[in-house]
Amino acid sequence: MILQANNIFKSYGDLEILKGVSVSVKKGEIVSIVGASGAGKSTLLHIIGTLDKPDRGTIMLEGQDVFSLSEKQLSDFRNKHIGFVFQFHHLLPEFTALENVCIPGYIAGKDRKTVEQKGLELLEILGVKHRANHKPSAMSGGEQQRVSVARALINDPTLVLADEPSGNLDSENATALHQLFFDLRDKMQQTFIIVTHNEELARISDRTIHMRDGLIY
Repeated sequence: MILQANNIFKSYGDLEILKGVSVSVKKGEIVSIVGASGAGKSTLLHIIGTLDKPDRGTIMLEGQDVFSLSEKQLSDFRNKHIGFVFQFHHLLPEFTALENVCIPGYIAGKDRKTVEQKGLELLEILGVKHRANHKPSAMSGGEQQRVSVARALINDPTLVLADEPSGNLDSENATALHQLFFDLRDKMQQTFIIVTHNEELARISDRTIHMRDGLIY
C-alpha cells in the first residue's frame, strides 16, 4: 500500500468532523471519495495531504509516519511526495503557465533547466504547451486546470490529491479532465485520490469511498 490512514479523528471545537476513518490506497489506483457536503471528505483529503493534522490517528505514506516528522521535514516531504489539484486552480496570476508549473520543482532545489524541461514535457502531455508563456488570465478554465495538474506532477509525486477538480468546469472540460487522470495513471503510474460530487467520475474510478457524518460506510 502506498497510503494507509488509520483511525483518523478530527474536531473543530465541539464539531466532530472525522470519527475514526481508515483508508488504504495501492499504487496506480484512482480512488474517488463521495458524500454530501459536510461529510468530512475535504477534511480527510487535507489530512492525508498533511495540510492539516488529525487529533488522533496516523498517516503512513510509502511507509513514512508523516506526522512524526518536524515541520521542516514535513514541508519537504509534502513538496516531494504529494501533488495537489484544487477546484479553483490556485495559479499565481503574475506568473506564466510554465513558471506556475515549475514552482514546486524550484522549491525542491532541483536544477532550473531540468525543471523547466520537465515542465514543458508535462504541458505537452496535457495539451497546453502552446500556453507555456501565457498568464492565467489569458487561459480558459479548462486550460488553467490542466496547468494546475502539470504543477501537481512536476516533482513525480507518490500521490496526487484532487479536491473537486472538475467542480468549476463545464461538462465537456470535466469529461476531458477525468480522462486525463486515467491517461496519466496509464502513462506515469500515478495514484489519485479525488474528492468529487461528479457521479460519472466516481462511477469510472477504480474504487469509490462513500462518506457520511464523518465516517466511511
